[in-house]
Amino acid sequence: MYSFLTTGTWPDYELIDAGNFEKLERFGQYVLARPEPQAIWDPHLPASEWQRANATFRREKGSTERGQWQLKPGMPEQWVINYNQGDLRLRFRLGLSAFKHVGLFPEQDPNWRFIFEQTKKRQAAVPRVLNLFAYTGAATLAARAAGADVTHLDSVKQVNFWARDNMEASNLDGVRWLVEDAMKYVRREVKRGSKYQGLILDPPAYGRGPNGEKWQLEDELNELLKLCHQLLDPTDHFFVINLYSLGFSALILDNLINNIFPPISGVRELGEIYLHDQAQRKLPLGTFCRFSS
Repeated sequence: MYSFLTTGTWPDYELIDAGNFEKLERFGQYVLARPEPQAIWDPHLPASEWQRANATFRREKGSTERGQWQLKPGMPEQWVINYNQGDLRLRFRLGLSAFKHVGLFPEQDPNWRFIFEQTKKRQAAVPRVLNLFAYTGAATLAARAAGADVTHLDSVKQVNFWARDNMEASNLDGVRWLVEDAMKYVRREVKRGSKYQGLILDPPAYGRGPNGEKWQLEDELNELLKLCHQLLDPTDHFFVINLYSLGFSALILDNLINNIFPPISGVRELGEIYLHDQAQRKLPLGTFCRFSS
């Protein structure tokens, strides 16, 4: 089933506007303007509204990623926002990074709710969930809040510290933190015969492991998914993968999933994730696939 996912009502976040390769967002009480390569249309709001941003990201000359934030008086470099969706209540520490990111991808809200709900539905008394390329841990905390035994893996130690801060801010504990290369860890887990009731993947287009291991999405994803198939509990499971890579079609993901994972009795969703601005225009922010037993 081809689907489009977007965020629900979230008082501490909104996409205000997007256009001219930028987006204007509100996180809590602060408004940020930063680059967005897929916003190729004109903004809806006048320039005067964009100039009200508390922080604006400017790229360094000659760089496509690095840059600096220009802050107005009173704008902190770190702050905390709330996330409340039904019984799922979390808190996230945000920060202004040199790569335009703030430590959270709000478009993942529907997947966080899916993870929370699916974890609670597992037959296992304490479901085991593995979150690969786990970043600052929003998906990890969604699974942990539902009672899972969660392994959180990311190759960047500082990111894991950030995720731990989010765990503590959310009044949770008990997450297993790993600074590891995802492919190496999954291979070892397959050899050990490990099984998980939940697998969550959010791999980047490219990256490096903690010891310089090279990750290139199109080169590694097929093998990684085959290994994940071996790790997934065959009768009691959920699976979520999200990809944010320009030009990486959902059809590629559809072929991979259909080739590797057997047909299931539950619903398999495939499609795009987007945010909508105040003018109800849709900003695409990745492809996804998710299913459960």
